[in-house]
Amino acid sequence: MELSVVVSTLNDREQLLSCLDALAERTPPSTEVIVVNGPSSDGTSGIVRERADVDVLVEISERNPNVSRNAGLGVATGDVVAFLDGECTVEASWYDAIERSLETECDVVTGPITGRKSIGDDGTRTVVRRRVTFFDADNVAFDRTVLSALDGFDEYLEDDGARDCAHRVAGLGFEVSWEGEMAVRSEIGADGGTPTVDWGARYRSLSYRLAKNYGPRPSVVARTVASALRDGVGGVRRVVSGEETPTGWVADGIDVVTNAAAGLRDGLRARYADRSARRNPNGLSVRHDRAVRLYDRRESDG
Repeated sequence: MELSVVVSTLNDREQLLSCLDALAERTPPSTEVIVVNGPSSDGTSGIVRERADVDVLVEISERNPNVSRNAGLGVATGDVVAFLDGECTVEASWYDAIERSLETECDVVTGPITGRKSIGDDGTRTVVRRRVTFFDADNVAFDRTVLSALDGFDEYLEDDGARDCAHRVAGLGFEVSWEGEMAVRSEIGADGGTPTVDWGARYRSLSYRLAKNYGPRPSVVARTVASALRDGVGGVRRVVSGEETPTGWVADGIDVVTNAAAGLRDGLRARYADRSARRNPNGLSVRHDRAVRLYDRRESDG
């Protein structure tokens, strides 16, 4: 197995160092390590360029994880490509779990991220008669042929690009395996607080990926509305308990409606822009200007 690891980082220099140290220690020397940085302001570029175990450093200017993943994929040469978040360190069993899984009928393999909430081994759902196995893009490995068929990640999405990718993986008939030994540890643990949810972005993403992958079906609208109602009831509970103000709840509701409508519109446009099975009009092949700067140690070594 020729493995390329794409590590996406944004202002997490100390955690990135731990991530790279673990990769150097727990994967073979032949592993190709690609760091996609940006746009960081914490000196990440300097420390990465000093490391002999990083083959390529790609600097980007957009705060979009799907742009970051595609930028790394565009320079990766391995027949297996794994994606990691810079805050994650791989466990000792990580590499072997990937190799073992992809030697079987599996096309995509994912595993747990300890230290934060992640998708477990029960992440398979039926959506419009399609069995979809979800995965976390901060710890997933693909056979190269799968990524070529998908044309990478959809860069329209700023969040939940992995969920959209999972729908498309299922649509193309590829198999996803969840492997407990493909474990990574998040260096940023939960601090007991609840992160602020961008409800508008969440529902734009939801309606976009459903409309793009399944078309203008009543069930697409129904799933979006049902999800909004569940979250709305949760919001009412927070208002009653004093965790949220009525004004904030109303503002969130308006944000959900407007963004869900925009996502539905854009998803239908995307569906008809790319009528192929990959459903990705905003993928890897569409643009070539993601990288602001590229440092490729392979050129100097070759």
